[in-house]
Amino acid sequence: MFRQILNWRTGLALIAILIVTGTIFYSQYLARKIAKEEKQKVEEWIEAGKSLINSPADADTRLASKILFENKTIPIIETNEKDSITNYVNLDATKAINDKNYLARKLENLKAINRPIIYTDPIDSSKVNRYYYGHTKLLNEVRYYPLVQLFIVTLFIIIILITLRSSYRSVQNQVWAGMAKETAHQLGTPVSSLEGWIEMLKEKPGNEKIAQELEKDVNRLRLVSDRFGKIGSTARLEQVDLVQQINIMVEYMKKRATGKVNFSVNTHGQQEIPAMVSAPLFDWVIENILKNSLDAMEGKGAIIIDISEEKDAVHIDVTDTGKGISKQNISKVFKPGFSTKKRGWGLGLSLSRRIIEHYHKGELFVRHSEPGKGTTFRIVLKK
Repeated sequence: MFRQILNWRTGLALIAILIVTGTIFYSQYLARKIAKEEKQKVEEWIEAGKSLINSPADADTRLASKILFENKTIPIIETNEKDSITNYVNLDATKAINDKNYLARKLENLKAINRPIIYTDPIDSSKVNRYYYGHTKLLNEVRYYPLVQLFIVTLFIIIILITLRSSYRSVQNQVWAGMAKETAHQLGTPVSSLEGWIEMLKEKPGNEKIAQELEKDVNRLRLVSDRFGKIGSTARLEQVDLVQQINIMVEYMKKRATGKVNFSVNTHGQQEIPAMVSAPLFDWVIENILKNSLDAMEGKGAIIIDISEEKDAVHIDVTDTGKGISKQNISKVFKPGFSTKKRGWGLGLSLSRRIIEHYHKGELFVRHSEPGKGTTFRIVLKK
């Protein structure tokens, strides 16, 4: 699926690049052609104007007049040898009358667009006229068209990529949920069978201690099965005391850690801190984070769980004195399959984030980490 999306992205990007590149080159070709024709029209307009002024009274001026009056699109400003404005066409006459600086501003704009066409009087060379001209609306549209097309193509690609990404995530979530439910289903039958065998074992004298220990392990398997069964379903959030819930998990993990690991829970003097959680799934998150901390410390160190109640949320910081996480790996720790351990699937933290974000609408992230000193994970639960 990922390769298909990558191929689609590459294909769409190449198509977009080809379309936009071809359009830009063709538009620039058209723009240069139109600009050349516009310059020629301005030159014809200048010659027509001079022809009307210098022609005898009985001369035929119909062609010159037609050329002058047909120019209704190209703005032109005529200046003298002192660069003072002497005439203009295709500009707003009303603004020119009411705003004294209107023509001066337009002149500066036209100077920035094209070089002037200079006309020197053949009789008196001291008389020089400069003709500054702009672009027609058609030329501007041709020049800006590639930008509009680029925007549309980019928007089109973004929409497709967002759709593909959403589709990929949906499929990924379905795979996660399907695998979890299938695991729960597969565990259900042997666990039920083991529970029956334990009951039979209890009936025989002398097996009480063995049955008790086996029952703990079977209950653990039942809890794991229940957790996997809840993945993909709507979690039922209930108000629980986080202090008590976390302390239970800490006591459970203490029994599975070496005596060289010191656990402490800081609640800032509060005996109870309520929050809406799914207890089995939340316990799973705490267990995964504590296991990750124990692995990072390699059997010795300290784990501090700090629970603080804010106005709109509860913050749970789990800090260890382990080997820490490098900067380049901080963004990867929640990705499925990422692990720095020789054993394990690298799914614990990824699954924990999904549980907190998807089912509890909270946040789970690395608040701080420094190689050789330790890591702090933060859970944010909305009140």
